[in-house]
Formats: sequence, C-alpha cells, structure tokens
Amino acid sequence: MTEQTAFTEIPADDGGKPDAAVVRDALGVGIAVGLSGFAFGVTSAGSGLSVWQTCALSLLVFTGASQFALVGALAAGGNPLTAAAGAFFLGVRNAFYGLRLSQLLALPRAVRPFAAHWVIDETTAVSLAQPGRRAARLGFAATGLSLYVLWNFTTLLGALGAEAIGDTDAWGLDAAGPAVFLALLAPMLKTATERTVAAIAMLLGLGLLPFLPAGVPVLAAALAVPVVLYLEGRRGAGRDDAEEEKR
Repeated sequence: MTEQTAFTEIPADDGGKPDAAVVRDALGVGIAVGLSGFAFGVTSAGSGLSVWQTCALSLLVFTGASQFALVGALAAGGNPLTAAAGAFFLGVRNAFYGLRLSQLLALPRAVRPFAAHWVIDETTAVSLAQPGRRAARLGFAATGLSLYVLWNFTTLLGALGAEAIGDTDAWGLDAAGPAVFLALLAPMLKTATERTVAAIAMLLGLGLLPFLPAGVPVLAAALAVPVVLYLEGRRGAGRDDAEEEKR
C-alpha cells in the first residue's frame, strides 16, 4: 500500500524490515554520535561558557554542527553575534530536512512541534534509509531519543571534566558526528547525478573553507544542486534536439 505525496510514493508498511533491525541501526547511530557530546562539553567549557550555559545549548539547540560552530567562533575570539549568526545559518539546513520528513513521517499535528526539535542530520539519515513510513517513524523516534539523552548527558560530563581532558583537537572527538553521517549517506548515492552533486558539494565546501567564516562553506556547498540540475536539463534538451533531427 502506498500514499501519493508531493515528492514521491511512500510505502505505508515496513517493507518486511523487522522493528528490531530498525531500532538496532538507530541505536548504533544514537550512541556513536551521542558520545561526541563529551567533546562538545569540553570544547564549550574551554571557550569560556559555564557548565549551565553549555548544557542549555545542548538541551535547547541540539544540533551538533551549529553548537560546535558557535563555541569554536567564541573560542577564536569572535563576536558573539557573528558566532550566533554563523551557527544559525548552519542550522538552516534542518528546515529543509523538515520539509522532506514531514511528508515521510506524516506525524499528527500535536506531535510535530516536539518532533521538530529532533530534526537533525542523524535522524533524517536514519529515517530516509527505511523502506516505509512505519519503519521511518520508528527509526526517527529511536535515533532522536537515544541521541538526545546521550548527547545531553555526555555534554554535562564533558563540561565538568574539561580541565582534566585538555585539548579536544588532540583527541579528534569532534569528527565522530560527521564520520557517522557520511557512513549513512554514502550508500544512498546511487545515481550518477547524486554522486556528481556530492562531489561538487565536497569541492565547494573544502575549497571555500580557508576563505569564508565557519558555517558558510556548508551553505555554499548546496549550490551544487542547482548547478547539476541545470546541466542535466541542458543535456536532456540536447538529446531531445538530436532525436528530433534524426526524425
């Protein structure tokens, strides 16, 4: 059984995937990424924020990349407003995730404001990887709950133990979140168009990193989508013209 949406047909059943497998995958992501909250707690405390300010960021913002961008800019001596602006623009991507997930999950209206707080990279990746709506809802809930609880708990531990840990760059803990997200994303790049978008986005992000403020290269990387779609459209029009000439 399927439901027609503005984006695609979404199977309502779970496609035969057991609930235990969905929960296992979701917990794997939640635990792996949630542990990196320790690195955020240490980094935030090291940038001058108090334990309670650090914990409030994880409780209320709950988007790791934006949190790291904010405390990183503060640690580098940046203006608080500029740091907050960079974190805000980096978090804008979650709004686009929400547009896609609202169609996929189709949650009741009363639940949506609470679910919106869990719309992040990891919950989106796990939900989109499921074969149907029921599994997507289960994956979203299990990932969101496990990651939220563990991220906030390890944030507290990191903030309290900042002095004992020292330099987090030497531990490389801040790379755990992006590494997990890439591992989830890679199998979904199945077509040449998707792989081209990913390659151009990577080049834009890495190439602009030395020249733009933190967070802006990620937003600029999104330009890969219209560029590739434009080139695909031109190539398709060229093929149509060639077929017309043959006739």
